[in-house]
Amino acid sequence: MNRACLLLLLAAAVCSVFAEQARFDNYRVYQVFITSEQQLETLQYLEEHPDGYIFWDMPVQTNMELEMVVPPHKYADFEALVNRLNMKTRLMTNNFQEVIDNERPAKSPRNFGWTDYYSTEQIYAWLNEMVQRYPSVLSSTVYGKSFEGRDLVAVKLSHKANNPGIFIEANIHAREWISSATATWLLNQLLTSTSSAVVNLAQNYDWYFIVMANPDGYEFSRDSNRMWRKTRQPSSILCFGTDPNRNYDYNWRNGGSSTNACSDTFSGPNAFSEPETLAMANYYATIADKINVQFSFHSYGQYLLTPYGFTGAPAPANNADLQQIAAKTAAAIQATYGTRYTYGNSAQVLYVTSGSTNDYFMGVHGTKLSFTFEFRDTGSSGFVLPASQIIPNAQETLNGLIAFVDEAKALGYF
Repeated sequence: MNRACLLLLLAAAVCSVFAEQARFDNYRVYQVFITSEQQLETLQYLEEHPDGYIFWDMPVQTNMELEMVVPPHKYADFEALVNRLNMKTRLMTNNFQEVIDNERPAKSPRNFGWTDYYSTEQIYAWLNEMVQRYPSVLSSTVYGKSFEGRDLVAVKLSHKANNPGIFIEANIHAREWISSATATWLLNQLLTSTSSAVVNLAQNYDWYFIVMANPDGYEFSRDSNRMWRKTRQPSSILCFGTDPNRNYDYNWRNGGSSTNACSDTFSGPNAFSEPETLAMANYYATIADKINVQFSFHSYGQYLLTPYGFTGAPAPANNADLQQIAAKTAAAIQATYGTRYTYGNSAQVLYVTSGSTNDYFMGVHGTKLSFTFEFRDTGSSGFVLPASQIIPNAQETLNGLIAFVDEAKALGYF
């Protein structure tokens, strides 16, 4: 049997494994606190050789905390490991499948809205409807194709020429459904709200939205494995996908990513190996001179993060302004529903990353303001945020953006 045939057979076998929706009955979610090098090295080994463990964050440094999912067959092993390493943990949930089962309403609404999560096809249909309804201010662009052939779509909202630009990308990580739901809600508000503050944002700034940056991974997370994070291009004989937020060609593979093709944070065989990341980078290059602010929407943890994230990164020249704007934004978010956001440099307040969109857009294109939102919550639901929280999450985000723009304007960025 030649190598090509073997690859096809193995790929078919892997795909058949995921033909049915993966279940997580009686899987436990733990918060783990890493306080020693021994603990860190052990968890790094487990992340590279998981045998059923699922890491929601990559163990990259001491003095960090992360959430991990422990399958039933690993209960005893995990308890023994915790005791042996004197590791502090906190049980978040006894049955992760129940969290997944409660994520969406029992019956999905007939019309598109923000009380449920929708497929890529449904999201694109809504975007097309909005373009048809508001053709004088809203336009769409297919800026590329995903590995599986899905359209990569950007929309632009513009009321007049020469407005400063704000760029938002969402759902680059497949399992972070709240990111695209929030992005579409915000776009809808910019199109329909009569609030003077929102009308000001809509009319005096151009908005560029990529609401579905990783459609292949997103659909796989809907149909096969709710915890899927990566793209879907084969990355080795047995493994699929690259972490697209570790695949950008700026300090690529300079900390906080993996060279293991099966890892959730695999950086790819080379920078821009994924059609999704290369297409976004090429699209951004056509508008970069028009963009004053770039936002990446992620979940979870309730963070507002600034560049740079790679190992040994210098602070941006305007770091004091970044932190001042972040403080005002976090305060406005908290004033809405009491949701507390931690803000600061991504490597310092969360963990080291490299090859991310934020670092790339600031480092390569000189975008002055580049921020990552990590939305609700702090671990009880994690990536599986109940649909009932879409609108509250989006409302506090909108209030944060209003405060963000006001402070950035006061500092001379608009």
